[in-house]
Amino acid sequence: MNRVILIGHLARDPEMRYTPNGTAVTTFTLAVNRPKTKEGVEQQPDWINCVVWQKTAENCANFLRKGSKALVEGRIQTRSFDDKEGNKRYVTEVVGENVHFLSPKNQGNLFDEPFSPRPPVNINDDDLPF
Repeated sequence: MNRVILIGHLARDPEMRYTPNGTAVTTFTLAVNRPKTKEGVEQQPDWINCVVWQKTAENCANFLRKGSKALVEGRIQTRSFDDKEGNKRYVTEVVGENVHFLSPKNQGNLFDEPFSPRPPVNINDDDLPF
């Protein structure tokens, strides 16, 4: 079974582009902390390349920024290509199928605590369609 779930912070802003047939694809790097050692020393994070497609790609490009906290659920994929000098290069990345935005609203994320206090909304009866 090829399944991975990661929680981390974006190392830089996501980069979105479109394939020749118009499919959105967004790439980003997720900094994922390793557990502390037995001595309590924090280790360096792992820098995980992620790629997401279609509507998920558009949402990530629109709502995530450098430093945003995110949960990525997907699978690990390895692919190869030939570089400009003709050398074969390999890339390992996580293909994200689900991405959950975990940063609070004040950090540029649309999703905040669902039961946090909200200012009252004044709606005139004439504004209602029914």
